[in-house]
Amino acid sequence: MRTTKIITVLNAVTAASTASGKIYVGDATRLSLQVRRANHGSGSSTFSVKIGMESPGTVTPVMTAYNMLIDNVTNTNGQMLTRISSKVLSGDGDAFLFFDEAFKFNWIEITGAVATDGNASVFLLIEQE
Repeated sequence: MRTTKIITVLNAVTAASTASGKIYVGDATRLSLQVRRANHGSGSSTFSVKIGMESPGTVTPVMTAYNMLIDNVTNTNGQMLTRISSKVLSGDGDAFLFFDEAFKFNWIEITGAVATDGNASVFLLIEQE
């Protein structure tokens, strides 16, 4: 039976850079992110992801930058998926990012960096079967 859960990974953070804790996602069949910038006056929020391959019992998994986020941007029929290493929001709003289902990993860590003002939030959708 398919189940989904949504985790608030970062909640309206205002620091120059805030990393989530490492989250085990090894049993997920599909992952996606909703990133949000709010209370914008000037500046931007940048969101990036690191992943790790260690087993579930690992206390401190080694994390590596994930440069294959799939961006939810408009493409023509002839274009391929747009892959990015980070997402920048320069005004109030939300964006959706997706992970390639063919590439499996066990751990995820998400960073939100706020420049100038405003705040950053991240929501992780985990789908399991």
